[in-house]
Amino acid sequence: MNFTHNEKSTGKNFTGITIVVLLHVLVAYGIVTGLGKRLVSKMIAPVETKIIEEVKPPPPKELPPPPPPPEMKAPPPPFIPPVEVNVQQPPPAQSVINNATNVKPATTELQKPQPPAPAAAPGPAKSVRTPAVADMSTCAKPEYPKSSLRNEETGVTTVSFLIGVDGSVMESKVTKSSGFRDLDKAAQNALGKCRFKPATVDGKPEQQWQPVQYVWSLD
Repeated sequence: MNFTHNEKSTGKNFTGITIVVLLHVLVAYGIVTGLGKRLVSKMIAPVETKIIEEVKPPPPKELPPPPPPPEMKAPPPPFIPPVEVNVQQPPPAQSVINNATNVKPATTELQKPQPPAPAAAPGPAKSVRTPAVADMSTCAKPEYPKSSLRNEETGVTTVSFLIGVDGSVMESKVTKSSGFRDLDKAAQNALGKCRFKPATVDGKPEQQWQPVQYVWSLD
């Protein structure tokens, strides 16, 4: 039998077992001493973080105060030359003695004063007149014509009335139109039924024309 081959294989096995045992010992030593953690910590590089403070701009420089405004001095008053006034000197008073004459006056009687002029006769007194006044409580308010209301017509109608001494309307006429015939006619008919306070002259009733205005409005 050949034992040489068995002895060689037994030596190889022993060497392999020894290497495996050494590797296990090294791993165990690394775990105990923390060698693995050191290697991992060295492999991971630390990340440094820096906080950058915001740089504030420098404060603005203080500007010098503005110069004070120049003092406004009032201009000197204008020179007004004096006004020359020519004063006429009265003639020198004449002495009575120097002007006396030896001629006798025609009469020694003093002249009598003239009688005052008669006062002017007073003129006729002015008459006091009052116009006629319409009594709106005695008549109805003019009604808006339907056609004018539908067409939204507006304006001012002036109607003149001849008022008798008893306050009644004797005659009427449109003196200023509103621009619409229907409005003028309605105002003339309605206001013509009113009673008036007649016009007076010095307190006495008098026949007189009196204008009356009526405003047509949709409000």
